[in-house]
Amino acid sequence: MRLVLATRNRGKVNELAELLSPLGVEVLSLDNFPGVPEVEEDGDTFKANALKKALTVSLHTGEIALADDSGLEVDYLGGAPGVHSARFAGVGRDDLENNEKLLRLMKNVPPEKRTARFRCVVALATPEGRTFTTEGACEGIIGNSPRGGEGFGYDPLFVVPEFGKTFAELDMETKNRISHRGRAFSLATEIIDGIIDGKSKEPAQI
Repeated sequence: MRLVLATRNRGKVNELAELLSPLGVEVLSLDNFPGVPEVEEDGDTFKANALKKALTVSLHTGEIALADDSGLEVDYLGGAPGVHSARFAGVGRDDLENNEKLLRLMKNVPPEKRTARFRCVVALATPEGRTFTTEGACEGIIGNSPRGGEGFGYDPLFVVPEFGKTFAELDMETKNRISHRGRAFSLATEIIDGIIDGKSKEPAQI
């Protein structure tokens, strides 16, 4: 079975390929399909964006496609950056600039008000038009400065209280076990197993 990840982000591809490795499927990315158009993530929810990406990629490749949309929700900022996490500092800005903006907005905010969560929705789409979604979340707090050299996005600022470390300081195995993406993909593997067996069903969210 072939599965196309609807992303060109190498950090995300490596992370997702690791999560999916137990299934024994052939994991491809958009780099294997240069003709697939860019998908504008203009939905107002993570689910809407994930479904749009998965359906578009499945349509253009004729393969089962998997997409995720995820982001950081900071309580002090009313849930921002949310669905705008990737372009928080503006279109075309990078992770460093997004993190710098977040730190500016959180300057002098006390620890008890720095609560946040990463949220992820995973969508699967088949060439026949079937779609499935799962969701996962991970609670944490926003640190005062970047820490760690692993991961991507807001990982250096997202502290997991249980470990006292940021996502960027955790090893891949631990991060995949506790992260929003890891939890959503754990459920997604159940769907993929169902597709392989020809009896797909959508499991409950966590």
